[in-house]
Amino acid sequence: FLGPTGVGKTELTKALAGFLFDDDTAMVRIDMSEFMEKHAVSRLIGAPPGYVGYDEGGVLTEAVRRRPYQVVLFDEVEKAHPDVFNVLLQVLDDGRLTDGQGRQVDFTNTLIILTSNLGSAYLAGLDEGQDVSVVEPQVMEQVRAHFRPEFLNRLDEIILFHRLGQDHMAPIVEIQVGRVASLLKDRKIVLDLTEAAKRWLGRVGYDPVYGARPLKRAVQRYLQDPLAEKLLGGEIPDGCTVHIDEGDGALAMTVG
Repeated sequence: FLGPTGVGKTELTKALAGFLFDDDTAMVRIDMSEFMEKHAVSRLIGAPPGYVGYDEGGVLTEAVRRRPYQVVLFDEVEKAHPDVFNVLLQVLDDGRLTDGQGRQVDFTNTLIILTSNLGSAYLAGLDEGQDVSVVEPQVMEQVRAHFRPEFLNRLDEIILFHRLGQDHMAPIVEIQVGRVASLLKDRKIVLDLTEAAKRWLGRVGYDPVYGARPLKRAVQRYLQDPLAEKLLGGEIPDGCTVHIDEGDGALAMTVG
């Protein structure tokens, strides 16, 4: 997955885990910025006998050995040390990997996804509605300059993500508001947002450079935090409906 920050690369991976394995937690995320050093390779597959951490197993091999049916996400893969790619080559080619304890771990039931921000400057610079094919040659040139041909040749597909436009915000607002509403279900509290309130959140949380992450912060600041304060203050009883509308530079809440 290639694309600018905050366009949903990781969220799509979570959605795939939910779709394929009926459980959006059937996913292990490995932040490749933690594997920038040569010695970090042993953290993936586990330390060899006689070394510190031998009994712990590797973060990659142990996760897949315990749960073979899941999605493995290598986040920001371009930041990893070149030696890490030797491990990935074996997984992508043979579908198996030998850990530090000599056990063979089967990856044939695992979906492997890698994300990268390479070429994101070109993708972020697209005009709203402009197709990614316009900048695909420049993006792929950066990708080919960074990764070895034998590594790229083992990837089934390279997918380029558009930057988010203002018209993409409405469904993302629905998802974020739905997550807040789910937190209130145990207390039978219903969250009722007007369309004006949702549009306001979409406007406040939109940033073409940083994607959907500012929206998440806007929902936290203008919706979730005020709700939490009112709940702690006893202003929202169990079983009620909280009506939320656009206010003056904020969201207006009424309890009914």
